[in-house]
Amino acid sequence: MSRKSLDFSVVVPVHNSEDSLKELFLGIKACFEKLERSYEVVFVNDYSRDKSWKVLEELHLAYPDEVRAISLSRNFGQHNAIFCGFTFVQGMQVITMDDDLQNPPEEIPKLIEAAEKHESDLVYGVPSRKQHSASRRAGSKVLHKSSHVLFDGPGNGSSFRLISRRLVDQLLKHHHNFIYLDELLNWYTRSISFVDVEHRPRPYKRSGYSNRSLFRLVSNIVMYYTNLPLRLIVYGGFLFSFVSFIIGLFFIYRKIVHEVPLGFTAQIVAIFFSTGLILLSLGVIGEYLSRIYALQQKKPPFSIKKAL
Repeated sequence: MSRKSLDFSVVVPVHNSEDSLKELFLGIKACFEKLERSYEVVFVNDYSRDKSWKVLEELHLAYPDEVRAISLSRNFGQHNAIFCGFTFVQGMQVITMDDDLQNPPEEIPKLIEAAEKHESDLVYGVPSRKQHSASRRAGSKVLHKSSHVLFDGPGNGSSFRLISRRLVDQLLKHHHNFIYLDELLNWYTRSISFVDVEHRPRPYKRSGYSNRSLFRLVSNIVMYYTNLPLRLIVYGGFLFSFVSFIIGLFFIYRKIVHEVPLGFTAQIVAIFFSTGLILLSLGVIGEYLSRIYALQQKKPPFSIKKAL
């Protein structure tokens, strides 16, 4: 089957979801059969520890024309796994969705309808209320707000999205070892639409995302895709230089007018404060150097162990 010969490709990153995969595929299958559109489902197994790969092999055996399955050699993360799936898609439009059934396949027509109505390159399915824990909702909110502030992005995206094939082909030009899809998508297009979708409670197992992993994701996004910490060093340097200059004038004035000794404590505090600021700045610069080193190594964003 030639590339770009299908109407839709659905890319699903898979991680420890053996219980939901068959149900998810059958839901996608029923959806596109009802729409009478051609489709394929590209599952990317992101180094699952359970029997997810075995389930995918069974699905591919039962539906060889509709199911593609790729297994990565280690865990690369959700965005890198989706990026891997993009290299295999044949559809004219690409839909990404999670493997946990929280975004039911029955909501896919809403994405398609919005894309056709607004002629959008990108359509996000935004749940009116996410069925996560309070802490997880707070973490996701921080992530999306950070994206909005740092990249002037939409601020309310999700992993349930429809992307035009033209946009997917542009994304494939990137070869960073750390991929954050929403920033790349936002860089290439402003033709973005949003549609309300249902978000159901997770029927099997718990989410692999924790607040710690979300914090690590935000940290990597800031370091790989922005120069915000470096700008803060510059602005902070100007600010503390100005404050130090004012404090210096104050002590000089006291010394001349009142003949007050500067004092050992004031000197020690000044030394420790300035030294701490210098070490913090060097630490930030070191983080950027480590990222630059990683990029210079030109490591691929994923490594495939097996593909069906």
